[in-house]
Amino acid sequence: MLLAPFYTTKDNLISVSAQQASHFAKRQCFDFNPIHDPENKRFCVPGDLLFSLALQTYGVSESMSFTFTNMVGADMGLNFPDTADDHIVITNEQGKSVLEIERKGKINKDSQFIESLIKNYGQFSGQNFPTLLMPLMKEHGVMFNPNRPLVMYNSMSFDFSSVDFNDAMQIKLADATLEVEPKRANSFLKFEMFDGEKLAGKGVKRLIVAGLKPYEHDVITAFANNYEARRDAF
Repeated sequence: MLLAPFYTTKDNLISVSAQQASHFAKRQCFDFNPIHDPENKRFCVPGDLLFSLALQTYGVSESMSFTFTNMVGADMGLNFPDTADDHIVITNEQGKSVLEIERKGKINKDSQFIESLIKNYGQFSGQNFPTLLMPLMKEHGVMFNPNRPLVMYNSMSFDFSSVDFNDAMQIKLADATLEVEPKRANSFLKFEMFDGEKLAGKGVKRLIVAGLKPYEHDVITAFANNYEARRDAF
């Protein structure tokens, strides 16, 4: 399976090491957010990996929403309950919610379809920075603190007209917006999912950009250049 190298199962709990999480972010999503670097003091497991593990466990329903309720640290045991409920709560070893899922409609548990969605969504999701966020921050005159960058995955949802695909899946950006608050901003990345050339579904990803400060073009551009240099070197 696609995800096998990126997690460990023991005593019915799933855990992800810092190295596994970092490799998933970089290899599957081309995501070089410093918060996923093993040495980062604020390290957390990528939301895209938790999302992917949920799809592998429960399949893909026609309508699903995912809300990330707490950050997951390295080697933290996670319980993905065996349930047929429409409301699913993923918890850590202490019983605290880390991911909550709402689902409805027909379920597709075909492994090839699930892996296709994981791969395509991961590649779409990894465009967050600098491709999508840089123009939005410039437009609104704000940016995160390059010395303490904090861009967090809050939630995502999607609706398929059908989970029975006949052709290759594609995911494309439909729209990107930024709503600025005094201390943070909410970024909404809307996307469309295609069965070949046929529109098969729509979704939205919400990010929180924390620690806002006034936009400084040279400063954030230097940060973006360093980010892309790390990605190119990898």
